[in-house]
Amino acid sequence: MKVAFFSTKSYDRRFFESINANYGHELTFFEAPLNANTTPLATDFPAVCMFVNDIADAHTLKNLASCGTKLLALRSAGFNTVDLKQAAELGIKVVRVPAYSPYAVAEHAVALILALNRKIYRAYNRVRDDNFALEGLLGFDLHGCTVGVIGTGRVGMVFAQIMRGFGCTILGYDAYPNEQFSQYVSLPELFEQSDIISLHCPLLPETHHLIDETAIVQMKPGMMLINTSRGALIDTTAVIAGIKSGKIGYLGIDVYEQEESLFFQDLSDTIIQDDTFQLLQSFPNVLITAHQAFFTRNALEAIATTTLLNITEFEQGHPLKNEVAYPFALV
Repeated sequence: MKVAFFSTKSYDRRFFESINANYGHELTFFEAPLNANTTPLATDFPAVCMFVNDIADAHTLKNLASCGTKLLALRSAGFNTVDLKQAAELGIKVVRVPAYSPYAVAEHAVALILALNRKIYRAYNRVRDDNFALEGLLGFDLHGCTVGVIGTGRVGMVFAQIMRGFGCTILGYDAYPNEQFSQYVSLPELFEQSDIISLHCPLLPETHHLIDETAIVQMKPGMMLINTSRGALIDTTAVIAGIKSGKIGYLGIDVYEQEESLFFQDLSDTIIQDDTFQLLQSFPNVLITAHQAFFTRNALEAIATTTLLNITEFEQGHPLKNEVAYPFALV
């Protein structure tokens, strides 16, 4: 099957071309993101593959349908940028990669915690400047801390297991409880009791700005907030206010609410116009990575394999195990 890939980098081509030897699809890679303006690139491609910050709104989907697209394959777990209702009305099937490597994302969340706590980024830069002073690098023991996990799916469960290994008390919240998770509490209780809160839930209408001013007021002073899921789970303006007030003592994010104009590209020679992002970067207790939590060899191999299998199932008329159908509900 002919497949048009959008928002691709060299590593996408390398992994997909290698895995495609087992499937035999005709792959064409475009660096351009998918949006209403770039849909002509998909003309005569029955399948289109998109990434996390590509836009498949109603306008884009109508354009794709007119180009002959029948399948929209997401090489990601999240699907918040896809208008599922419009896709269903146009007869475009949508599939995703619900799980690739939960270890990759969970381990990156832990890396953010350790780097923030022990000021690794600051210590590294100091030593490079031959500054071996310890002032300003004081951390705390993770052992004995209470860690709140919001979202106890595959990633959340792996993250909880790792943090339990540090000797932490683990609390969880999930609208769809996992029978393998031992200690659930209400969201207000989790906010009130947690020294560290890590977000591992999908971005849905009901989770948009889950961390807002009301939530932050309930949190412990000086707590640590980690987000490796989706940027819009947190209200950035409210979080900045929480940092300024001292309520949020540490912020580690691998995702950002307006990241589509920033991440996955080199902007080192440009003036970034996003004042909110620039303000976040200015805080000494904020650590930002550019949506790299998924970025391991294991995860890229799994993403390519599942995506190409999804496309093969569609081509052969088999049931789509990873279909995202409207209306979507987590079960």
